[in-house]
Order: sequence, then structure tokens, then C-alpha cells
Amino acid sequence: MFLFACFHALVLSCLAIQSTGLGVGGKPSHLIKPYKRAPLQDIVTWDEHSVFVRGERVLLYNGEFHPFRLPVPGLWLDIFQKIKALGFSGVSFYSDWALLEGKQGNFSAEGIFDFKPFFAAASEAGIYLVARPGPYINAEASGGGYPGWLQRIRGKLRENDADYINATTLYTQSIGNIIAEAQITNGGPVILVQPENEYSQATHGTEFPDPVYFQTVEDQFRNAGIIVPFVSNDAAPHGYFAPGYGSGEGDVDIYGHDGYPLGFDCANPYTWPDGALPTTWRTLHLEQSPTTPYTLSEFQGGSFDPWGGSTFAKCAELLNEEFERVFYKNDYSFGVTIFSIYMVYGGTNWGNLGHPGGYTSYDYGAPIAEDRTITREKYSEVKLEATFLMASLAYLTAVPGNATNGSYTDSAVLAVTPLFGNVTSFWVLRHAAYNTLDSTNYKLIVPTSAGMVTIPQLNGTLTLNGRDSKIHVTDYDVGGTNLLYSSAEIFTWKSYGSKTVLILYGGPGEQHEAAFVSTGSASVIEGSGVTTAAINESIILNWQTTSNRKVVQIQNDLFVYILDRNEAYNYWVLDLPSNSTFGNFTSRHTTSMIVKAGYLLRTATAYGSSLFLTGDLNITTPIEVIGGAPAGCSSLFFNRVQLNSTQDNNNVISATASYISPNISIPSLSALSWKYVDSLPEIQPTYSDTLWTLANLTTSNNPRNLTTPMSLYASDYGYNTGALLYRGHFTSTGSESSIFLHTQGGYAFGTSVWLNSTFIGSWVGIDADEDYNGTFTLPNLAVGQPATLTVLIDNMGLDESGTVGTDEMKNPRGILDYDLSGRPDTAITWKVTGNLGGEDYRDRTRGPLNEGGLFAERQGYHLPNPPSADWMSRKPTQGMAGAGVEFYTTSFELSMPYGYDVPLSFAFSNSTANGTNVPDYRVQLYVNGYQFGKYVNKIGPQTTFPVPEGILNYHGTNYIALSLWALGAGGAAIEDLQLVAGYPVQSGFGEVTLAPMPAYAPRAGAY
Repeated sequence: MFLFACFHALVLSCLAIQSTGLGVGGKPSHLIKPYKRAPLQDIVTWDEHSVFVRGERVLLYNGEFHPFRLPVPGLWLDIFQKIKALGFSGVSFYSDWALLEGKQGNFSAEGIFDFKPFFAAASEAGIYLVARPGPYINAEASGGGYPGWLQRIRGKLRENDADYINATTLYTQSIGNIIAEAQITNGGPVILVQPENEYSQATHGTEFPDPVYFQTVEDQFRNAGIIVPFVSNDAAPHGYFAPGYGSGEGDVDIYGHDGYPLGFDCANPYTWPDGALPTTWRTLHLEQSPTTPYTLSEFQGGSFDPWGGSTFAKCAELLNEEFERVFYKNDYSFGVTIFSIYMVYGGTNWGNLGHPGGYTSYDYGAPIAEDRTITREKYSEVKLEATFLMASLAYLTAVPGNATNGSYTDSAVLAVTPLFGNVTSFWVLRHAAYNTLDSTNYKLIVPTSAGMVTIPQLNGTLTLNGRDSKIHVTDYDVGGTNLLYSSAEIFTWKSYGSKTVLILYGGPGEQHEAAFVSTGSASVIEGSGVTTAAINESIILNWQTTSNRKVVQIQNDLFVYILDRNEAYNYWVLDLPSNSTFGNFTSRHTTSMIVKAGYLLRTATAYGSSLFLTGDLNITTPIEVIGGAPAGCSSLFFNRVQLNSTQDNNNVISATASYISPNISIPSLSALSWKYVDSLPEIQPTYSDTLWTLANLTTSNNPRNLTTPMSLYASDYGYNTGALLYRGHFTSTGSESSIFLHTQGGYAFGTSVWLNSTFIGSWVGIDADEDYNGTFTLPNLAVGQPATLTVLIDNMGLDESGTVGTDEMKNPRGILDYDLSGRPDTAITWKVTGNLGGEDYRDRTRGPLNEGGLFAERQGYHLPNPPSADWMSRKPTQGMAGAGVEFYTTSFELSMPYGYDVPLSFAFSNSTANGTNVPDYRVQLYVNGYQFGKYVNKIGPQTTFPVPEGILNYHGTNYIALSLWALGAGGAAIEDLQLVAGYPVQSGFGEVTLAPMPAYAPRAGAY
């Protein structure tokens, strides 16, 4: 009762209060933690409700996007525009230390690793950035973003250990400088920085959480010039280093935590476990960090998928649009105003950059698919939600109440969480049993400025379907008109002088009702089935949602568009470019347009009486500019083509954008001329390993104690990525009958072993094992005969170090132990190699992880235009008769139509299910020198490998290379490989600049 009395009094005071005070500017409580000196800046500030940018409250609705997982800088703007079109205001991004300092002391952020184009694209799209430079990032990246050479330091990782801190110094200083230059204080898009990452769990006996360590990381970035606020991402709401957490040392400015409540069980995409929906986060926030905005630094936008997993298609189904409706709206009920979806675009673990728990694709089941298409319904659903919050200024300062069952409705099976604003209130409704599939009819009973109201007042009842959630509003300001209540959800509203547009939507077949405080009239000007009534100085609209649009005009100036949800997906809100201060960033000072347009709208620009739209089409599409067209608009352009348009008396501009189906010619890979070369000459008697690295280290800083006379840990010798090769030399006594090997390469790795040129066996790998103990029988050897063991190991990436104190990233790759029967371990002299040069990697363009230690890789044959003229002709579908490695290369021309975005993928045929005699083999796919696929037959699950334009040359020559590793004595052949085109989208994005792709040149010292 007390809440209602206070609420009612505030409503009656003045509706206009929402456009003043806390609603727009207010006075921020905090500038930035002063660090015993004057505030560092005053552009990005905050209070307990939200962040302010230049004194204006901002809902920071973010998606995670990693530039290093899309190595085509020319496409970064494409992703940013697709994120901006969602209604988002920001992007969070990691930087991967392993790609930037592949050799200790040599930091390089150039070419595809240059951040300047990334920052420029964000600014052009109007996207704020939250930088997350680590140094540890996790991110399902190899080593959690740690470079392999870090395995060699003695110090403990992620602790206040001098060895570790010193090792991070160059990186934190260098990346800190780069980010500092891009801060909003320097005209850039970066408004927050996150030091460290998910510093939230540790082993017993580890000093944790350590404020000295955490403060050291913060100081590193502050000393590099970072002056915007620090935000954290606790892996769970522990409250670590929230303001006032302890002595103050290590405390961040804004505390945040992560949440992945539905987990990662993509194998069961329709299973929502009991108890998975968070219910206590608001309470914990008030206990842990009441002076900062409620922040979810990462919230589940999809799922990772392991080797042998279920595919990202099933992950997208598990974390689909229903998940977004229930779980995201539940987050809004806690009052979150800094919200980041991990991932909004996942991308690709190209060039060995992924951790061993995942395969090449990092699609993540995200709203934007790996091939950059936006056909998943979850993309459209989150657009509805984000755009609504962006239009709802009152949400930023609304105070959440407690979720209760049976309150505010007439149904005990429904839970409602109120958010009380100065005037406007929001009512987040869901099933108490959040995972039920049942549909429930109900009436909403809520306080308004007109008293308690039972909704609907006219016809029928409201319905909540299973795995759905609603946000109802009361006393919601629509351009000066009070929307007394609406059971239908709001997509957006905008005022344009004497015209205001409001868009409401509901699920198919649902009954809804909305009431407007007005003594005027209501006219249905489009569609039918809307019942209108005037009750207590309010106009009430009641309808059943259908696929036919309805438009109601109220008091001449308010146009209410009533849609079903599927139709609402076709509507977009575009910001027109603003003044130099706000640029393209969303702001209350920005004019926004509401346009119906189908697949995608990217930008809108007005010049005089002309309006220019850019976007993408997948069918011929009607265009309607419902609001925001310039006065006297006489011409409408779409993708630089003028459309035949009409304009009605309500200033709605209508036209049709035509989709023209292109002619696309894709080469048949099986019809091409292929060349091949043996990529395992190391097993031939004439091969010399003179230039290989001698394994002669008798000690190692690795925490795993040596169990061999000399270290055989690959990273001890600077080999941190891709295939590893060992050659063990000994002179036979004639008594050697077997060799025991303990090898480790990470989950799903494989290994093959030869004695001289005789194949003696393989471990073909399974998804669950990251190491293998095996004994291999040796052929008879003559006394005094020189013998060479060759061991090939597939390094699947380095482990992450998510738990402080474990140093799991240091889990070595290579040979951990061996035993030659009847001989001491010292009888074997080992040599080792990986990628040519190791940490002095040769390909500075594609970075330190792109290539491994196979012979063809060391020679550079995977690069464009290799010296294959004298190689033998053979197709990879013919393959090889025995165990070994062969390398295949070909080239083809593409002449794709300009003005279209055509996803292209390489698709392998997987015969896993075709019986027990399926060959065991592994393939690496190189496209113009970039490793864009790692295919493991019989483990999978990935068989299709998208490759973006910019890596593929859509208008010229492309060089393709395959390494085929047969692990069985019967050899292997690739069953089938095709280049497959997805549906062509007619795009206004423009031409894509190619990623740099230097060609083959002889490599000095290659062996």
C-alpha cells in the first residue's frame, strides 16, 4: 500500500518530470575513483542507476565482438552496423595477447591486428566500446589469450609474482597506449576498460582475491594512459573488488559480473533445468555494489561447443529467441543498465587461435552467425527488446521491486517483478515455473495514475505462452501523451513535431489492450478488429493480434501501429547523423527514423529534400518511412538507387526496393587440377634434421616436473602452435621391441609414430582425451643399426587458466614421457620442430599462430602461388594408400557479382555414420595462406567451414591448400570437398577490402 500511495502521488505531480532530473541528466554521483589525485576525466561518469556520457544518461546495451576472430578489417564495419541496427549502443571486445606478442619483447599490432580500423569502424557506426585487454582473457582462446612463451616463466600466472608481472609489462603498456588513444576523451569510442577477466576462483592455498595483484593490473593500465572508468566482470556475483569491497586497494569503479544460467548443454536444446533462472541478483547487487549501475558484463548470448559436440546449430536452438524473452527480460527486472551479450557475433578460430576445448568455428549460436548472416530469429527478438529499452528513458532510473507469484495478476502461476519509476512503471511478467510449456490466461491488476486497473477492461483475457515473458508498462510517456497502460509490448516510439509514432506488438493470436489518457477521438485508419472505448477520460484500444497490421490515430497527432511480433521484426530505428559532439552515437540529441524494410537497414542520411537509406535485401521488399523523413522529402534512395516513392498525408513515404537474383558461378573443387607433395619427408632415410632444434634442456620452469632426461615440452623450445614433430635417434642393440610414449596435445589431439620409414601406429584421438599413453611395437632392428623415431603430434591449442593457482595454461604440449624397451632413456637423442622459426615466426602478416610444423607449412607452401609446377598431380579425393601426410594445392577464379553478400563455405563429407571402416584422418584448410579450417574425421562435429570475403578474393584468383594426415595404415582420402554458396543478399555495404595476403617466397633456412 505504501508503494502505491507514493507512486500515485508522484504520477499526479507531473508527467513531464521524466524529461528532467534523473531522467536525462541529473548530477552524477561519481566521476572516477580519484587515485589520491584529482578526477581523471568528467566525460564518462555514473551514479547508482546508469552511466552518463557528456552528462546524458546512457543505456549501455552491448554485444561482444572480437576483431581477431574476423581477420578482415574491411568487414568490421559490417558487423558494427548489424549490431547498431539491433538498437545496441555498445560493443565489448577482447584483445588477444598471444597474437600481439608472439615473441617476448616483440609487440606488433599491425595489418589485420591493427586496432585503429576497428576503432574507426565503431565510431562510424556509432558504437561505444568497452575494452577488455586482460592480460588474461579466457575467451576460449589458446592459452586464454596468453602467449606460449609464458609457459617458460617460473612465476605464477595471475598472481602478484614478479616474473609474471614483468612478463606482462610490455603488453599492458603497448595495448594500454593503443586503447588510451581511442578513449572518448581523445575523440574515440572507448568509454570503459576492464582489467583482468573473471578473477573469481582459485585453488586452495592461493592468496585470493589478492588486492595487491588486482591493483597492480589496474596500475599498469592507468600508467599507460587509461583514464576512463574501470569495470569488472566477476564470473559470478561474489562482489570481488566492488567499490568498498575491502581496503579500497584493487577496487574498480563499476562492479559487474557475468551470467551463463542455462549452461552449455547444446546436446539437449529443449531442456531448461529447474532452478536455472537467476532470482537473487538484484539483492546481491544491493549488498555488494549499491553505488554503481547494475552491470552484467557478460550475459549468455550462446554457447561454446567442444570437439565431438552437438554443432552450433543446436546451441543456437538452446539459446534461441525464447531464451532471450525469458532470461533477458528477467535481467531487465533487476534494473540492469550495463548489459553485454556474449557473443553477438562469434566469428572463427582461424589459424590455431582457439583453445583445445573447441573447434574452428566460434559461431557460438550468436544472433549474428559466423557467416555474418542475420537469419536467426534471436537476432530479431533481441532487436525488439534493445530498441524498446533505448526508447524508454524512465527505465534507466526505475527501481526494481521483488518478484512475487500471484501479485499484480489473478493467476498464482505467474510471477511479476515491478520496476517503479518517478511516473512510469514496468511490470516484467513470466511463469513462476519459468521453464513450463503451458499457456496461462490472466488479467493484469496494477496501479496507475487513474487508480488500480484490471487489464483488459474490455474484451477477453491476456495470455502468456510457455517460455515467454512480457514487459507491461503503466503511465508511459509517449511524446507528451500518457500511455496509461499497455499489455502489448512496445517496440519504440518517436515524436516528429506534430506527429508521434508508437509501435506495439504481441505474439500471434494474443489478446491485448492499451489505454491513453485523452478526451479526444480514436480512428482506425488501417486494418480492422480494434475495439475502441472511452472510459474515465481515457481511450482504450482492445484487439486480437493478427498478421494484418492495424493503425489507430489518436487526437490527430498520435499514430499507434499494432503489429504481430513477426511483422515487428521488419521494423528498424535508424539514427540520422548528429553534430560533431555526438556523431553517430545514440543520443537524446539525435533524430531517429522508424522504417519498415525487411532483412536489414544499415544507415539513413538526409540531404535537403532527399533521403538516402542503405541496407540489405533477400527478397523484393516494401519500404515504408513511418517517421522521421525530412520535411518536403521528394526523393528516396535505397543503396544509391532512387526509388519510385509516394508520400501520404501523414508524411509516410512508401516505395519498393527490388531484389534482383544474381548469377553466381561456383567452381567445382573436384574438377580442378590439384598438385600434391609429400609433407612428411622426415620419415625418409635421406632426410636430414640438422637444422632442427636439439632437445637439450635438462631443466624446465614448467610446473610439471620433467620425467625425461631432457625436456621435450614444445614451448620450452619456442614451438607454441600447430603440428609438432619429434625425431628420436638411437643406435640399436637388437633388443628394442617396443616404445612407450606419453604424448599431450589437448582435447581431440592425435599422434602418429614411425620407426625409420615404417609406420608403427597412431593414437587417432577422441574428444574427451587431451593426453595419451601408448606402447607401440617396433620392427626388428639389427645390432648397431642407426634408428630414428618420428613422432607427429597435433597441438590443438594451449589450455586456459580460469582458476587462479592452477597455471593450467602451462600444461605442456609434446612428449611427456617415453620408454624404449630394454634401454635407458638417455639412449635416445631427441630433436624437435614446430613452425619455422618458432617464436621468430616468418609470416608477420598472418601472425604467430597461423602455421604449424608440417614440412609444407615450414616451406610456406600453404601461401598463395606455391612452387607446385613440378609437383605430382593428384586430387585429395584420391588420397594416399598408407599412413602419412600429404599436401595438396590448387587455385581457382571467382567472379562474384558486385553489390551482393554471398556467404561461401568449404564443406567436407563426414562419413562417421557410415560404418566401422571409416578412415581416421585430419585436414587443415588454407585459403590464400590463412588457416581457416581444422577438420577431424570421426570426431567433428564441424564439417562446413565458412570463409569470409576478404580472405577469399571474390573478384580474382584464390589459392587453396589442404594438409591431409592419414593416421591409419590403410591411408585416407577426403571423401568429398565442395565450395558451397549460401543465399545471396543484395547489400548496400559496399566493396570489401581484401585482407593482406603475401604470396609464397622461398624461405631461408627452411628444412
